[in-house]
Amino acid sequence: MATKEKKNENEKQTAPESIYINRELSWLAFNLRVLQEAADPAVPLLERLKFLMIYQSNLEEFYRVRIGILSHRALLTPDKRDPLSGLLPEAQINEVLRVTREQQTLMEAIWKSIREELRASGVDVLDFKKISKVDELMSKKLFGDIRDLLFPKIIDMDQPLPFLWSGESNVIAFLGRGTGMRLCVIPLHRVPAYLSFEIDGCQKIVLTAQLVRHFLPLLLKKENILQSAVVEITRNADVFLADVEGRADDEMRHKVSTMLTKRRREMPVRVRIYGKLAEPGRAALLKKLRVPESRVFTQTVPFDLSFRSCIGGHENFRYEERKPARDIGLKKGEYFSYIEKHDLLMSFPFQSMMPFVDLIYEAADDPEVLSIKITLYRMSGSSKIAAALAYAADRGKDVLCLLELRARFDEQNNIDYSEMLEDAGCRVIYGLPDHKVHSKLCVITRQHGGNLSRITQVGTGNYNEVTGEQYTDLSLITAREAAGLDAEAAFAALENGEIPPEARCLWIAPLSFKSRVLEMLDREIAKGENGRVAIKANALNNVDVMEKLIACSQAGVKVELFIRGICSLRPGVPGMTENITVTSVVGRWLEHSRIYSFGEGEEQRLFIGSGDLLNRNLERRVEAFLEAVTPDTREQLNEVLRALRNDREKSRRMLRDGSYVRDAGGAGTSSQEALYRYFSARKVSPGAAAAAEKTRKQTGAPPVTGWRAWLKKLFR
Repeated sequence: MATKEKKNENEKQTAPESIYINRELSWLAFNLRVLQEAADPAVPLLERLKFLMIYQSNLEEFYRVRIGILSHRALLTPDKRDPLSGLLPEAQINEVLRVTREQQTLMEAIWKSIREELRASGVDVLDFKKISKVDELMSKKLFGDIRDLLFPKIIDMDQPLPFLWSGESNVIAFLGRGTGMRLCVIPLHRVPAYLSFEIDGCQKIVLTAQLVRHFLPLLLKKENILQSAVVEITRNADVFLADVEGRADDEMRHKVSTMLTKRRREMPVRVRIYGKLAEPGRAALLKKLRVPESRVFTQTVPFDLSFRSCIGGHENFRYEERKPARDIGLKKGEYFSYIEKHDLLMSFPFQSMMPFVDLIYEAADDPEVLSIKITLYRMSGSSKIAAALAYAADRGKDVLCLLELRARFDEQNNIDYSEMLEDAGCRVIYGLPDHKVHSKLCVITRQHGGNLSRITQVGTGNYNEVTGEQYTDLSLITAREAAGLDAEAAFAALENGEIPPEARCLWIAPLSFKSRVLEMLDREIAKGENGRVAIKANALNNVDVMEKLIACSQAGVKVELFIRGICSLRPGVPGMTENITVTSVVGRWLEHSRIYSFGEGEEQRLFIGSGDLLNRNLERRVEAFLEAVTPDTREQLNEVLRALRNDREKSRRMLRDGSYVRDAGGAGTSSQEALYRYFSARKVSPGAAAAAEKTRKQTGAPPVTGWRAWLKKLFR
């Protein structure tokens, strides 16, 4: 039996390469779609600049994490092939480097175009190679203002290089003295990234790194400067927590802090150079950094484009303002009574996240509320939700916060919040040693006399007010007893350091997410050509799920995949995936919501939750999903899917070869704009629900439920 299982596993490892796409290359294709938004003339100019910023920021994190992981694999398991593409770790790195260089050509052209358009509109990003005398004089004055914040470190070539922090720019110069050569490093972390001034109505943007490089002779008056450049390194962030056994207890904070210290000093995985460094200085620098030439990128695009925020006026440079609607007209004291009768779905950023904050405050002041339990993954710098939880604890509620300290690059923020919440009287736990708790789950428990009732919330995105206005996400709140009991059981397990058990109503990874998805797909396969599957997620690379999707296609099931980022499954392959379509939407807001739809009509099952179809979400994380069962919430989720199907403006279809194309003539079909209009026009209030019920009773009509509700909405 063991031999047979091993054989099946080996067959899965050598799946046909023509069907699957390497994860890293699929991610780079996603980032290319971001870069293409920066090149789209229909996008306002400063928004194009923002997409260029996002492209560079995405790539920075990608190298820190994914190339960091592959670098470790190349050292530890160099002969282990990627199960999807068959590539060895070193071959994957080489492919990433090749594609990155190809994309850099487009990035350089986009930056040049944006810079010229800015200049034509009265915003000049100074080029010190072509600078006027007036601009030179003003820049010299600005240099004088920051000069005392610059601390050059000069070393002989046989000395160790001063430590360079990841993601921070440094001006590096080679100095000549007789037959020898010395190296000077000037860290720029103490100075702002840019400065600006205005002359004759024209705004001048001065990038500090280039300013310092230009005026090096004033800083190093006694030195002979041979050459200089701006250098930034990217360090490996693939650092593991060591010696974490059993329950993740209070020592977790110390362990994560130690990990952060170690991460800051990991080896470089990439070097970027602005300017030209000739030999032998270039080779000497790379030798000190211990980075091969293949990992070095010389570019003309500034590393930091944050000067975008200082450009005022020019309303046509930005998107038209879209504020989250406060269309949920419930007041404090009305949430519980409403949710006990109606499931509530909220869609961000089209609707405000504040109603959820108000719900926590209502729970804090309700004498019948016993406890509030919530999982926290990423929070904003000044979190209103954290403040509401602290208030609830102060009001005597039992507040349990599961704070995942290993949310990558948010570790320190979460450590700080864990201490603050503990000081406020909350009970804080830190998840599981082998599984990140990525779920967005909250349960509020109340006692009416001798009876307990629960309100459960499941979301697709973090409890973060800032990203709540930047990402598209969904939040579903219900008073269903089964959901509340499942949520309570999940928190009880997590408190004991255990993986949440199989649940009846909720899907909770890792034990009851993948199995339920596969079960639902099998249900559609049994319907043959009448089967329907629509999945909106951020990523897909799990072989078991992809094999089942292939089986769906072969059975005639129509499969729609709306995958924003990584998608390792090729559509349109004859005999395999010809009934599968893959669509990616990249627009004003980051697509982040997850919807899983199986079937259609009354048989349709609709779920939302926190997890994608990546191996990590299915097998190594705790995720939570909840079904939408009321006509109103189902209608709203189907409206999201309809908008995605009709999008010809911001969507791109994947072709069989893995490339993406945008359909022509799609202006005015943006799914995000359509959903903004739809959700911001919705009204939720206890008065409206009561009025509808009163009218029904006066006319003697039966409650409108099931298929009658669908017919009513259809003909309305």
